[in-house]
This record gives sequence, C-alpha cells and structure tokens, in this order.
Amino acid sequence: MLAAARPLARAIPRHTLRAAGVSTWSNVPAGPPDPILGVTEAFLRDKDPRKINLGVGAYRDENGKPYVLTSVKKAEESLTADKLDKEYLPIAGLPSFTQAAAKLAYGADHQLVQTGSIAVVQSISGTGALRIGGAFLARFYPHSKTIYLPVPSWGNHTPIFRDSGLEVKGYRYFDKSTVGLDFAGMKEDLKNMPEKSIVLLHACAHNPTGVDPTPEQWIEISDIIREKGHFPFFDMAYQGFASGSTVRDAFAVRHFVAAGHEIALSQSFAKNMGLYGERVGAFSLVAADPEQKARIESQLKIVIRPMYSNPPLHGARIAGTILNRPELYAEWEQEVKGMADRIISMRDRLHDNLVRLQTPGEWEHIKRQIGMFSFTGLTQPQTKVLAEKAHIYMTADGRISMAGLNGGNIDYFSESVSKAVKGDL
Repeated sequence: MLAAARPLARAIPRHTLRAAGVSTWSNVPAGPPDPILGVTEAFLRDKDPRKINLGVGAYRDENGKPYVLTSVKKAEESLTADKLDKEYLPIAGLPSFTQAAAKLAYGADHQLVQTGSIAVVQSISGTGALRIGGAFLARFYPHSKTIYLPVPSWGNHTPIFRDSGLEVKGYRYFDKSTVGLDFAGMKEDLKNMPEKSIVLLHACAHNPTGVDPTPEQWIEISDIIREKGHFPFFDMAYQGFASGSTVRDAFAVRHFVAAGHEIALSQSFAKNMGLYGERVGAFSLVAADPEQKARIESQLKIVIRPMYSNPPLHGARIAGTILNRPELYAEWEQEVKGMADRIISMRDRLHDNLVRLQTPGEWEHIKRQIGMFSFTGLTQPQTKVLAEKAHIYMTADGRISMAGLNGGNIDYFSESVSKAVKGDL
C-alpha cells in the first residue's frame, strides 16, 4: 500500500517576491543599446520605400542584397560531395586553413612561413582573434599591460581588450579638420608612449574612418615603433577588400615583419570571403624559431580551451578549400577585386554628385578614403535630419558603409546629403 503523499510546501506567491524586492537580479542595470544595431532597428521599423541603411558593416550587391561569392558556393559544393564528418576540430583549429591564412597574410614565400616560425590558431572571426591576442599579451607580454588604440577605432576594440585584462589608452589618428590622417599627432604620441608599449594598428581600411597611412608613412611608423621598442598588434579585417589586392593590403604587415618586428596579427575572413555568419578568423604571432612557436601555441591553446574549447568547422573548411585550391583562389581574388572596385566606384560617384550639386564643404576625402567605411564629415544634427526626413540611416558620427550605396540609391543619397548640409532638408 502506497504511503499517503506529503502535502507540498506552500508556494510563496510571486507578487510577494516582487514586493519584497528580493529578486537576484534587481541590481542589474539596463545596458546601453549597440549604436550599429540601433541604426538597423530604426531602419527596419521605417516603412518608406526610399529608406537606406548605411550602418551595417556587410557587403551588399548592386541591388542592395547580401552577396554569396561564387567561389564560396563552389567550395561548399565540393565539401558536400566529399561527405565529410562533423567531428570536433582541434583546439587550434583546422591546420590546412590556419597554414593557408598565415601564407595569405605574411606571404607564401616568406622565410618565417617556410621555416614554421609563425604561431597561428584559428579563431572565431576577427573579434575572437583579438580576444585571444589580448588574453595572451595580458599573461605573457613582460613589458606592459597597456594597449594603445587609434582615436577613433572600431567600437568593439576597447571592451575586447579591457575584458582581456589590458588597460586601454589612445593615440591621435584622425584629423577632423582635414577628414584625414593626423600623421604628425600620431608620430608624436608614438614617440611619447612609455617604451615597449603595445600598439594596435589597423593593417588596411581603417574602421571607422577609411583613412590609411601611405606606404611611405607606414615605413616611418615602423621606424618609430622599432626605436621605441613598442609591440605592434595588427588588426587585418579587410585584406583584399580594401584595394582589391591581397598583396597591397598586406603591405604594412609584411613591411613590419621584414623590418624585424615580432608582431601579433588578427585576421578575419568575414568581409573578404563574405563568411560573416561562419565566424572564420585566425590569430598569429611571429616567433624566433619553431621551438618557440611550439611553446607559444601551447599557451594559446590554454587560453582558448576554457573560452570556447575549439572553433567552428564549416567556415574554416570553406576558407581553407578556397585558399588551397589554385583555381578557386584565382576566382576568389577576382571576386574580391570586383567587390572592392564597386565600392571605389560608389566613392567616385558620391564625390562627383556632391560637387555637382554644389554642396558646401570639401569632399575630396570621400575618394581618398579606402575600404568599406567612410567618415563623411556630416555632423550629428545632419545625420539626425537625414534619418527623420530622408529615411537614410547611419551612425551619429557620420560614418557610412559604402557597400550600402548602389546605382539605385546613390543619387537620392547624394541629393539628400547636399540638402542636409545646406539646411534645406
């Protein structure tokens, strides 16, 4: 015979808990909205057919649609035909991908690549690479726990490095008066930093300004950093996507290594292969020799293991297939150039339109800048009125994604900007 069930403990009414203010999470404040996602949310709410979203940092084709590269489709078809399994990757990732990523960045014929002296691990895109690098430097870089970022820099750089255990400071980079590089200020700040500081450098297509040093200026920057003993950490999120040439966009990285710098490097394949959601990236460090490389990689694995255990498989297979098959690599390079050329053509047309419309100000910087983003020089009141009156959305600081412009909206955008600057919108 079953024993009589005991009566359940009397539940405390939920309203009593709320009234007593005893929720575990009562002290959690609301976080600020992400500025880029906020732009997209406002764009999605807008029902006007003329609306344009220039906030999102993702390539769009001539019709304003997401674009999947043909080389990516072919790589995926090949992988499907191979009927591969879905087993875990090693902690350091897919070797055929990481080795190819190192060759792409440093040059396949570089001595460090050929002798196996570059420590490299797969990462969760560029963000993950930066996070791995920040954590490694916080643990093992012996001279400083401070990293200096260009002002401005990508908005996520500061929280990434702070959460990695590094103090974040800035150096002058952008000159608002010229909408260009503050080269004199940058050099002065590099010289005045404590010796052996960590310095973050955008390898190409500086985000958010689109302003890059010239090759001659990069050489001068390299000389100053070497004289001061600083440690250069490159963020290369746009190799090939900026100028259309993977070699040209890697100039700074390759020059610094040739000049004897032991660099850290974050790579992303989100933009140049359109693998945004696949989260494909790599982090690498220049080592003195293969033995030192092995020790560095062992510690990188220790950083990665408790963070996310091992990286995603599918995107690395796609990227590795493209990089390792000559016919796909050649097709990919042409597609990258095509994307870069389309963005460059939008820069030229925007500049010409603004000049033709006699828009007050100097607009040559639109053509001088490079890559996906442009600091237009528009003020916060102007960006606000463009959203409210013209249904054109961008960040409040006037940064736009050039990839969001196309033949169907460039004239409307130009006319709206011209009216906003004139105060006629």
